[in-house]
Amino acid sequence: MNLDDLVWQRQFDGGIEAGMAEYLAQHGQLELLIETARDRGEWFCAEVAVGELCAAGEFERALTVLEPFVAVGWPFAVRESATIMVWQGRVEEGLALVRPDAAGLESAHDCRWFAEALVEAGRVDEAIEVLTPHLGEPWILESLVQLTRGEHRDARVLELLAPCAERAMDGTADCRCSAAGGRRECRHQPSSALALYSRVLERMGRADEAIRLLGPVVSAVPSIAWRYVDLLADQGRTEQLRELAAGEHAAHARRRYAEVLEEQGRVQEAEAVLREALEAGDRYGRQHLMAFLARRGRLDEAVEVGRPTYEHTDGNLLHEAIELLIKAGRPERALELVDGLGAAYVDAHSDVLRYTRLRLLAKAGRHAESIAEARALSEREPGQWDTTLAWLLERDGRTDEAVSLLRSSTERWAYQVVAEILSRHGRYAEAVAAVPTVSALREAEARH
Repeated sequence: MNLDDLVWQRQFDGGIEAGMAEYLAQHGQLELLIETARDRGEWFCAEVAVGELCAAGEFERALTVLEPFVAVGWPFAVRESATIMVWQGRVEEGLALVRPDAAGLESAHDCRWFAEALVEAGRVDEAIEVLTPHLGEPWILESLVQLTRGEHRDARVLELLAPCAERAMDGTADCRCSAAGGRRECRHQPSSALALYSRVLERMGRADEAIRLLGPVVSAVPSIAWRYVDLLADQGRTEQLRELAAGEHAAHARRRYAEVLEEQGRVQEAEAVLREALEAGDRYGRQHLMAFLARRGRLDEAVEVGRPTYEHTDGNLLHEAIELLIKAGRPERALELVDGLGAAYVDAHSDVLRYTRLRLLAKAGRHAESIAEARALSEREPGQWDTTLAWLLERDGRTDEAVSLLRSSTERWAYQVVAEILSRHGRYAEAVAAVPTVSALREAEARH
């Protein structure tokens, strides 16, 4: 195990992927995850295993899994170890792992991780002080709000947000206030701070105050409109939403207004609002109406609403319609859509549509037909359709044939599909063994 391998693995999700590690955990393969993390230096296996161990209260064993990663300086392992130590009551020992030195105090990232550990230790005021010099960073301002949720420090958070929020209410578009006490120049949009300010008010039970704050400034600060609309919707302010839906902020307001009406059982009114949005040329109006009709069990109508877009490049809703039909157990109807497309569109999007057709044939249980078409494609374009063909073979119950095909494939990520197939069939150790080590993958990557 070395740091370069770990950096590469996180960057490219190489080796044992996070999704596969989670799948193994869900199927009771904790010991295999621990063994794989130890023997192969697979970070995602370690991360998932540590989560499982901590959930079971096995903190010392979790720390043991993390030890080799901490030893090579992997920061994610260091931070996880610090958190576990705090949970154990070894507060000072845990905080020492992530406490920034003088140089680290200049790093917003280092301070963010230290602040999180402080909050875990119940030292919220110290966490706020650590973050304060970096509040000029938009993501740190967001972190301040997130970390203090439920920690009874909302009044203090409002004080820190106030300088930028007030600038937004004045109509200032580009803030350069001393939000960080003079140590850092503010680099975020005042409207973002105003949105966060209103979120804190809302979680304090002061939603009415947040609404009164935002309402008068929406016209001067259009970028805050989405937050105002969401706040009104969350509070069930139907009449105010209706007014916005008829005005300059109609696009977002119509959608949320329709959602609130639907939640209240006013289905016909909700549909009327969505159809108005479509007629008004709302960019997402057609998509929202399709989703609404599908939710109401009117799937054929939903498909017809999307039809004008099915052969367009921009705003194409073909695949949304296909997914709705698959979810409803109607893959044959989805196949009709694909097979009914014009030749020009099919030629321009041939690869995507070929894959879509194969998938739909399989979903419809037409395995022999889908496999024959995939084999023909593979013969014309060797190495390009192996993973698709293997998936079809597996669905037809021909697992060993699928695995054999992939083991000899030249497709770049074929090993991942091998591992997925073996895992689905309970052959977990084989699945892990099928994945090359991170070092081997890095070497192969360097040769390309």
